[in-house]
Amino acid sequence: MTSTGELQRTLRAELRGEVDFGAAARALATMDASNYRRVPVAVVAPRDAEDVAAALRICADAGVPVVPRGGGTSIAGQATGTGVVLDLTRHMNALVSLDPGARTAVVQPGLVLDRLRDAVRPYGLTFGPDPSTHSRCTLGGMIGNNACGAHSVAWGTTADNVEELAVVRYGGAAHRIGTGWAGAPAGLRELVDANLAVLRTGLAARTFSRRISGYGGLDALLPERGVRLARAFCGSEGTLGVVTEAVVRLVELPPAPVLAVLGYPDESAAADAAAGLLGHGPLTVEGMAEDLVRGATGLPRGGAWLFVEMPDEDAGRRLLRDADALDAALVTDPAAQRALWRIREDAAGTATRTPTGAMAWPGWEDCAVPPARLGAYLREFRALLARHGLHGTPYGHFGEGCVHVRIDFDLVSAAGRSRFRAFSEELAGLVVAHGGSLSGEHGDGQARAELLPRMYGPRVMELFGAYKDVWDPAGGMNPGILVRPARLDENLRFAVVANGSALGEEVVRCVGVAKCRSTDTGGPGVMCPSYRATGEERHSTRGRARLLHEMLAGEVITGGWRSPEVAEALDLCLGCKGCRSDCPVGVDVAAYKAEFLHRHWSGRLRPLSHYTLGGLPAWLRLIAALRAAGAVNAAGRVLRVPGLARERALPEVAGVPFTRWWGARGAAPGAPVVTLWPDTFTEHFTPEVGRAAVRVLTAAGLGVTVPAGGRVCCGLTYVSTGRLDRARGVLRRTLDTLDGVRGPVLVLEPSCAAALRTDLPALLPDDPRAHRLAAAVRTFAETLEEHAPHWTPPRLDRPVAGQTHCHQHAVLGDGADRRLRARAGLTGELSGGCCGLAGNFGFEPGHHAVSVACAEEQLLPSLRTAAPDTVVLADGFSCRTQIAQLGGQRARHLAELLAEGVGEGG
Repeated sequence: MTSTGELQRTLRAELRGEVDFGAAARALATMDASNYRRVPVAVVAPRDAEDVAAALRICADAGVPVVPRGGGTSIAGQATGTGVVLDLTRHMNALVSLDPGARTAVVQPGLVLDRLRDAVRPYGLTFGPDPSTHSRCTLGGMIGNNACGAHSVAWGTTADNVEELAVVRYGGAAHRIGTGWAGAPAGLRELVDANLAVLRTGLAARTFSRRISGYGGLDALLPERGVRLARAFCGSEGTLGVVTEAVVRLVELPPAPVLAVLGYPDESAAADAAAGLLGHGPLTVEGMAEDLVRGATGLPRGGAWLFVEMPDEDAGRRLLRDADALDAALVTDPAAQRALWRIREDAAGTATRTPTGAMAWPGWEDCAVPPARLGAYLREFRALLARHGLHGTPYGHFGEGCVHVRIDFDLVSAAGRSRFRAFSEELAGLVVAHGGSLSGEHGDGQARAELLPRMYGPRVMELFGAYKDVWDPAGGMNPGILVRPARLDENLRFAVVANGSALGEEVVRCVGVAKCRSTDTGGPGVMCPSYRATGEERHSTRGRARLLHEMLAGEVITGGWRSPEVAEALDLCLGCKGCRSDCPVGVDVAAYKAEFLHRHWSGRLRPLSHYTLGGLPAWLRLIAALRAAGAVNAAGRVLRVPGLARERALPEVAGVPFTRWWGARGAAPGAPVVTLWPDTFTEHFTPEVGRAAVRVLTAAGLGVTVPAGGRVCCGLTYVSTGRLDRARGVLRRTLDTLDGVRGPVLVLEPSCAAALRTDLPALLPDDPRAHRLAAAVRTFAETLEEHAPHWTPPRLDRPVAGQTHCHQHAVLGDGADRRLRARAGLTGELSGGCCGLAGNFGFEPGHHAVSVACAEEQLLPSLRTAAPDTVVLADGFSCRTQIAQLGGQRARHLAELLAEGVGEGG
């Protein structure tokens, strides 16, 4: 076998795409969205089909296996491998051509499904298969796994919608396959001719729509089925060759679909009813029970529901008349439909936690049985879980008998892994007994391939092996998957971080569904701004969690807490906390970054920015004590502060801090009393926001008290720079100062409020005062809503644009703000995403380009398109600063707008 060094040199010499044998690239590809982990030798991002062919030829000559990889959202381990991983998303991601008349498109394998759907939507078309990962899964991955999605009941699987494939085999030979024997590898026609009886009795006779397991599409090669080579190739999970281009079929979108939501007493009743609805021609029949939706609103009465999409309102009403449901609703409004579908799409994340809070894992994610058998199967499945002491929440494509479920397996201890195996073997038997398929959608991978003989028997499995050998005689394509498979309890990813560390328990929660890799814009979501700006996996939430995972494992990334690979990836984390709310499992990279920086710089001289920006509260208190604001501002206009970005102008320090104004003014009487928190930004940069808040609170009949200036601090700047011991000291002093304070604590700066709600109790978990203060924290709008509910705000009647602070989105919520704005006549939506300044981030050297790119994603475009009389609103100091510096506009806090309406005498 060729040495690693020689392989590296040859690949770099002959390929135009990136060839990366580095620790970070390898670490990022060790896992997909499954329970498995395999360490590759390198990651290659080919530029085009010629690069793919060269890589496959070189690897074949070297005896090194190859694994093609798209979005890495496979849930059975098939996107991991020990050889060279081909990252097909970086360059081979184009929509090559589109023919709306013929309803076809030519796509490269790395094209994300939603990009294709966006491109064809203006023509009233779509690509039928639509898995819940549609915002980040790739067409190549869908072809490899024969993905389906909610609409397959109407439009079929990916295999049903592929016409031609360009494929490169291990060794570099190129083939173009469609219908007929043209392009087939040598020996395939002879293999089929010799096994017609096996194909007819072992596969064709047992067809149902969700039989995805193994090479289950081989019966498409029968002469009576048209010898559909491309269809048979779909679902091969990267074990036969690499798809470099595909001709896919498009379907017509109904102009006005409606959603019928049918409530049933329980899951079994919903499952029993699903098959009977198929005669109405539904587009989808999705099922879920109350243990998945967990308090979601807007659903009809019941303990389980079917979501049935119909092509138009008349069809929907006919369905409602005929459906024997406990309760039902027909949803015609597209926005309301999207809100309900979000419940279903987020289930891949919701189901990762049981109702008790325990983590649940994939492994038996998408078994399928004929729809008429679904009710009986689910009853036995629930009983099987109970016998093994396991818990899971089934949901999925009930109209096709396909069930998704994640289960709280113990995959760390020997006893837990033994139970995982025993349960898997029993469940395989149950699925087969009901005439089902071990995989109904996303492939078998390592999770189920070992058990395929139970489903197909020896003759079909021999045929599968021979089919693999015709395409890949050297066995170099994704070995260990589908035929001659690895054991289902090998290569599990959990043992490598089973060291009892708190961070290890956190990062292992990343299940890899890659919602953080979505590039959708326009919604309220924040995650993950640095990935959206760079497009690099290492700057995604998943990428950072996986690098931390590998750092703790110590096999690929060997530097421990001093790891440069992890430090580099975390450097572009804005600390926006968007992942805390937007990640389906609540991965909190901002918290992990703080812990890493704390350990990474322990006992060492830190970067200058950690002292300048991280110590900002102390510096500002010193400036205020010396009454040196004027001199500092003058110097800041002409001098560069060491350790800060050259591109940034420094915000000006206020001449009169907020608490100094407060001390001269005197108390604001009223009842009840609100403690107004003098956060660093309001105190020293924008005291006018604090003054405006006092005016509004007084007008609302609330008494106001303010702690002494400089005695309280949320510790945010110390947390964000990883100076956690310093943060703890600051927070203890704060608690001493506030000891005895009762009632609401109003924090005007969202980032400070979020730090008090989350970082304070996390840093001082054993101090009951920390939890009391965290519980007392309120935003400006929450304070007015809870403690002045009868106050009528002034009518401003103006459109607004601007930014919801990312910490408010992630931690605090903006429901009260929306209601207050509506009562004041402030119309319009604030942009989602992150402004990109993010406290210290945008002022640190090397971050300016990413900071600007984040602002350009949603915030700045929304300001440019706003009407001339629009008021720019942003409660966060960072957001206001970014808007001023990049947008040239003055943004205001909501308190300032309301104070103008209240007037000076308010």
